[in-house]
Amino acid sequence: MTANLLLQCPDQKGVIAAVSQLLYGFGCNIVCSDQFSDQSTSMFFQRITFDFSDIVIGPGNTAILERAIAELATRYGMKWQISYKDKIKRLAILVSKQDHCLYDLLIRHRSGELRCEIPLIISNHPDLKHIADTFGVPFHHLPLSKDPGSKEQQEAALESLLARERVDVMILARYMQIFSTAFCERNWQHTINIHHSFLPAFEGARPYHRAHERGVKIIGATAHFATAELDAGPIIDQAVTRITHRDSVEDMIRKGRDLERLVLARAVRWHLDDRVMVYNNKTVVFED
Repeated sequence: MTANLLLQCPDQKGVIAAVSQLLYGFGCNIVCSDQFSDQSTSMFFQRITFDFSDIVIGPGNTAILERAIAELATRYGMKWQISYKDKIKRLAILVSKQDHCLYDLLIRHRSGELRCEIPLIISNHPDLKHIADTFGVPFHHLPLSKDPGSKEQQEAALESLLARERVDVMILARYMQIFSTAFCERNWQHTINIHHSFLPAFEGARPYHRAHERGVKIIGATAHFATAELDAGPIIDQAVTRITHRDSVEDMIRKGRDLERLVLARAVRWHLDDRVMVYNNKTVVFED
């Protein structure tokens, strides 16, 4: 029985020793530990995986362990969170009409690469329902219109679905809608988005066509948390590839989609495995 403990606090002497001693005192065994001290902000970050099978208070009494961690956190000015490996995270995928990221996530999940449950797929269009049916995942069509209040009603229905299905993480797998500020403020810490890395130079509906006209030599993809400021949330992962004069618009789109699949999958996997910590609109990612 294992758990992941994430913590961040002002960098100071004795933090690692104090946390290790606390876990040892409860009979826990540290399996893996990774830490980082940010010299520019004097902040300390740590991720600890520990086995609590032999915890002295019994594996069913983790609330007592958490109270002890909370007391230690108060002493060191620490933010912390704990996740237990036997509690599988539940993931909702939001899509519009593009299918490449949806297919990739579903295939990785089916193969066991993504350790999670996918109880639903949500879309503002009906186009990708056949993919959900193929993988046996319930599909929910939540359309949007230009009528006043449509966005608010759709977001309310979306949040109702997320609550009913006890969703832990939302993945915007090329979901081509902008959430309201209020929705983002409530959900950004568990909402991951993917987009091409042309912003802000080539925003809009045809970025690859505009990039081709400019003769760009590098294209990329970025996975980030979806905050109220469009495509400006804390970055989890990025990747780039070279473009030459021989590449057509279609070549660029194909290469861009390959990057989007890879970058989004890595970001999702790291988030599911409690490897991502946010501080000052940046992330510390303890890569696997």
